[in-house]
Amino acid sequence: MHTKILSEFSIKPIDTVAIQERVSRLQKRSIKNEAKLTGLKLALSMIDLTTLEGKDTPQKVKQLCYKALHLHDDLPDLPTTAAVCVYPNFVGIAKKALMGSDVKVAAVATAFPSGQSNLEVKKIDTQMAIDLGADEVDMVISRGEFLQGNHNFVFDEIATIKSLCNGKARLKVIFETGELVTLNNVALASKIAIAAGADFIKTSTGKIQPAATPEVTLVMLEAIRDHFFATGKMVGMKPAGGISNAKTALQYLVMVKETLGNAWLSNQWFRFGASSLANDVVRQLLKQQSGMYQNKDYISID
Repeated sequence: MHTKILSEFSIKPIDTVAIQERVSRLQKRSIKNEAKLTGLKLALSMIDLTTLEGKDTPQKVKQLCYKALHLHDDLPDLPTTAAVCVYPNFVGIAKKALMGSDVKVAAVATAFPSGQSNLEVKKIDTQMAIDLGADEVDMVISRGEFLQGNHNFVFDEIATIKSLCNGKARLKVIFETGELVTLNNVALASKIAIAAGADFIKTSTGKIQPAATPEVTLVMLEAIRDHFFATGKMVGMKPAGGISNAKTALQYLVMVKETLGNAWLSNQWFRFGASSLANDVVRQLLKQQSGMYQNKDYISID
């Protein structure tokens, strides 16, 4: 395919010190009272509950879907999570369990999490998810090809998967930033994925450390901002892996607001890939209501 030429994928070098300083300033923002309550509910509505293990079963997927709909029935006006993310073979089960709700079903694809397969296998993987009714597809890029400098290969692969999704499912493109090593690589991967048609760019699979970090997320948000300024087109963002408490989630929301503005403060354009985060957010909401923290085991893990 090679519909882009390599020179189009150049980037301005990232000032790492400036990124770190901005992250530090943003993390010092204090959110209290009504703003905190609003932020917690917003964060909850942005979570993609996820089960992506070799030991997954239909019953575990059903249980996760139930949790998405009933995180805590005693709290009034508590939003559901944004989506449930599963392997393609469980999409039909999740769709049935979530029928009648606004919770989306996302499916990982393209030989998740390694991406180590050929394009035909990746297309079959993606098509299965779409045929079973996936609302969203989370694909992984070929990091080996990227790190070898085969950027047109990465572009073409994303564009091919996008063509399968187009009009049927939104496409989230996972970089696995812990394997990309540098912020310059993260910025370049962002530019390539956005140019190839990604609806969302996503940090990580959750299988590799480091996963999402504030620095990586800020670089990706700035790539989205630059694309919006140039074209007027919005692209979503999903930090995934390692975001386990409500305080950190609120800091990420501050980063989104400061970098992209209020238009991105909805689950249509921002997600958290962090199942354990949901429990802490609900505990914080309960604390806002009752003044007391519940034991961490008060809410089921799955």
